[in-house]
Amino acid sequence: MRSFANRTEGFEDSIFAVMSQKAAQYQAINLSQGFPDFDGPEFIKKSACDFINKGANQYAPFAGVKELRSSLADLYKDFYDLSYNADSEITIVNGATEGIYATIQALINPGDEVVVFEPVYDSYVSSIKLAGAKAVPVTLKGPNFTFDKQELENAFSHQTKLVIINSPHNPTGKVFSTQELEMVARPATKHDCFVLSDEVYEHLVYDDVKHIPFASLEGMKDRTITISSAGKTFGLTGWKVGWCCASDDVIDRIRKVHQYITFSIATPLQFAVAQGLKEIKSYLVEFRSCYQSKRDLFMQGLEELGFELPTPKGTYFIMLPISQKTELDDIGFCEKLIVENKVATIPPSAFYLNSEEGKKYLRICYAKEDETLKKALSNLQGL
Repeated sequence: MRSFANRTEGFEDSIFAVMSQKAAQYQAINLSQGFPDFDGPEFIKKSACDFINKGANQYAPFAGVKELRSSLADLYKDFYDLSYNADSEITIVNGATEGIYATIQALINPGDEVVVFEPVYDSYVSSIKLAGAKAVPVTLKGPNFTFDKQELENAFSHQTKLVIINSPHNPTGKVFSTQELEMVARPATKHDCFVLSDEVYEHLVYDDVKHIPFASLEGMKDRTITISSAGKTFGLTGWKVGWCCASDDVIDRIRKVHQYITFSIATPLQFAVAQGLKEIKSYLVEFRSCYQSKRDLFMQGLEELGFELPTPKGTYFIMLPISQKTELDDIGFCEKLIVENKVATIPPSAFYLNSEEGKKYLRICYAKEDETLKKALSNLQGL
């Protein structure tokens, strides 16, 4: 048999798939993979069924249905005072993951460098490698997951083409401040780089913290590609309805790639998301309250077990420090919890390219029913 493509060398199964498989093998409570174990809101599911029954079941335009692009343009203007042309500056993609891949393929050449913040979502690194480029990490250091300004500036070079920032941040739960975002904007401007801003958790922020779109910073809109998704906002991760927003010349290139990946996204789901976005303001009140109460419930339980941890201000993840409980590293402790305590988490060292910081933590997803979280806390008794 002939050999496989060199670009796939070193690729392994995603850590999320691996840990979910182990959870099933040991019948452990799965707090590893980032999706809810409860369903999304009834109003948007009913809307999808209505559009299916109305016959919205053929290919959508490859840029996305106009109704969804228009709803998104309205949302960005209303929420963030950002103006995007629905026809030329927004494209609907198969979840944020395709948006990330299509953007990197549209912008990056072999030999280019891409600055990323570690712990880094594994899709970024894989997409960069497939483009023949190099990921250059800047470490977010615990307990508050801040970065060093000098380390950030040193990460840039004449080969830097793109910076990827994710706020609210998976897996740390960090929400970047305006000052931190401006620290990223300065070298990006100096080196004339694009910025890919992954904002899929934009509406999952707590304690009166505000999400700040990178494109809203002065002078940043034209160089920023904003990516988000309905999956996190509506708790419907299986729908895979995401979007890219950028200047028309950038979107044109992203569309050229996108049309040869998925071409178009499920038509009735696009119409349903468009309708759902029209009701988002009233929906978000209950949505945030639900997830904040889950965060508080689970954090209180972890603290009662003797863990000391910072409060995540966004997403539905906790980076749990483990050094006070074990001398094992993250992988060893993760395996122990699955086998002995029947609780599956993620060893975050998989998200680091340079630092050893990840060995000191576990990533836990609390987007679960309250009873699921309480059962997991019960299983962790005695640690």
